[in-house]
Amino acid sequence: QVQLVESGGGLVQAGGSLRLSCAASGRTFSRYVMGWFRQAPGKEREFVAGITWTGGAAYYADSVKGRFTISRDTAKNTVYLQMNSLKPEDTAVYYCAAAPFSLPIPTMRRNYDYWGQGTQVTVSS
Repeated sequence: QVQLVESGGGLVQAGGSLRLSCAASGRTFSRYVMGWFRQAPGKEREFVAGITWTGGAAYYADSVKGRFTISRDTAKNTVYLQMNSLKPEDTAVYYCAAAPFSLPIPTMRRNYDYWGQGTQVTVSS
């Protein structure tokens, strides 16, 4: 079955960096969009970034544009989220997700069929 396994979360000071990884298995993802979402305590899960598996298109939430970069390694079946200039408001559980291919890249949670278990990112001030 499809598995998405996130890793790389942790505790970092404001201004620091982290790189999250999402290892995907169980099917061919060439016709999928891979996304990162996050959910802070008491808040809705929100879109962070998405990328087509071919890498031809990427899209970011305004709140992370210029600070976060999404990428993928098709040989490793892994998607990454490089997070720089982290802020305390970036603190959340980060989830990897997969959606059937569509453009523009979907940003709604309901468009994504597969989800990982999440990895905690905590940014201290």
